[in-house]
Amino acid sequence: MTRRVLIVEDEHEVAELYRGYLDDYDVAVANTGAEALELVDADTDAVLLDRRLPDTSGAEVLASIRDRGLDCRVAMVTAVEPDIDIVEMGFDLYLVKPATRDDIQSAVERLGTRAQYDDALKRTASLVTKRAVLEAERTPAELRSSPEYDDLLDSIESLQSDLDDLASAFSADDYRMLFREMGDSQSSASESV
Repeated sequence: MTRRVLIVEDEHEVAELYRGYLDDYDVAVANTGAEALELVDADTDAVLLDRRLPDTSGAEVLASIRDRGLDCRVAMVTAVEPDIDIVEMGFDLYLVKPATRDDIQSAVERLGTRAQYDDALKRTASLVTKRAVLEAERTPAELRSSPEYDDLLDSIESLQSDLDDLASAFSADDYRMLFREMGDSQSSASESV
């Protein structure tokens, strides 16, 4: 079954480039937030969403998708450097432009894998992604002074304790990747904070 991917990108050339990277998928393109909200529906499996759109922010589009209860996975693909505000966003992956063919294809594959996770695992994967992005882009001093970052770490720790029962839901490769990321991020966090 071919997965349906919605690319939300205001730069037409970039959107078409991404479409070309995903020729094995059913791809739709939206160049505005309003257009994205018209196209996204229950059949959409994955959304590649820019944060800066001409008519609204990607964060608002993402919030509308989540408010509508659509069960699609969302990757922010943007030139906006991540800041602590990403903790409150409901995305699954965050890619900083420029994004290569491998970045886009890998993101869609990872989103497809995450769609198979149960809710606790989806939330953990999203939170771990946010932690990794913040740790890569922010200084240890900025993170130490952030109550939101502390809350993020607490949430991850709490969810990790509940994941033992979910191990059977993972593919072997995805299981190794997720927990390797968690371990790497946790080691980085304890060393830098």
